[in-house]
Amino acid sequence: MKKRKLEMVLEQVKGFESPDVRREQYATPAVVAAELLYFAYMNGDLQGSVADLGCGTGVLAIGAGLLGTKKIIGIDSDIRALEIAKKNASQLDVDIAWVCCDVRDFCGRFDTVVMNPPFGAQEKGNDRPFLEKALEIGTAIYTIHNAGSADFVRGFIAGRGTITDIVTLKFPIRHTFKFHTKEIAYIDVELYRILSK
Repeated sequence: MKKRKLEMVLEQVKGFESPDVRREQYATPAVVAAELLYFAYMNGDLQGSVADLGCGTGVLAIGAGLLGTKKIIGIDSDIRALEIAKKNASQLDVDIAWVCCDVRDFCGRFDTVVMNPPFGAQEKGNDRPFLEKALEIGTAIYTIHNAGSADFVRGFIAGRGTITDIVTLKFPIRHTFKFHTKEIAYIDVELYRILSK
């Protein structure tokens, strides 16, 4: 499946019904999800097992399945989001195991971790448990952070992982919460590929 086709299919994935601002529940836009997943696919990182940390309504997990990954687990602490994720996966005929728990409590070992963690806009450091767990359970890690986060990410993973690539992207955020003033805002973000040690 080509990247543009993947993006078009992922547009069908329904987002959060009642997003929680404290959890920074922003749906990963199809264009960003397709970029991350196709990058992982081209690196051969979707051939084995994949974990989607903080999967929300499932766009990254579902996209991995559409690109041929057979063993996929989506992890999120919000049972309502997982219910939507299950429906999304069913509608797109993708087989995914869903786990409802805090990412800190999840155990396992995976070839690849994909994630769009909280950026820490509501509470500084919200992305750290995700990076910590990704380093613990994954070999290749694909993660999205605010632009300008390279020094933080490099320092946080020092001795435990290496950044192999950084790709800059525009992340469109639709008007979701009352404090948003624009219908769509474009945030500069960075997509990281990290190999754990």
